[in-house]
Amino acid sequence: MRKADLITKIADNTGVPKVDVLVAVEQFFKEVKTSLERGENVYVRGFGSFIVKKRAAKIGRNIKKNTIIEIPEHNVPAFKPSKEFVQKVKESKKIK
Repeated sequence: MRKADLITKIADNTGVPKVDVLVAVEQFFKEVKTSLERGENVYVRGFGSFIVKKRAAKIGRNIKKNTIIEIPEHNVPAFKPSKEFVQKVKESKKIK
């Protein structure tokens, strides 16, 4: 499912115009990105958490040049689903 499909489905189920749903979805994504950029986690009860994970510094290799490079510590965004969400997906019979 793509973002356009999601917006259409929400608009059909709620009766809200697609333009309004699009604005709401875009604003949600924008707020999640902004919060994660500031280092704040976003918790959505019953769905999951958008969190910032810290990756430790490590030594990597450039295979083409056969040199060692140092990769500094950095932050990456991650999603951690809630227990209820995970359980529903596990119990789903429609997933192949």
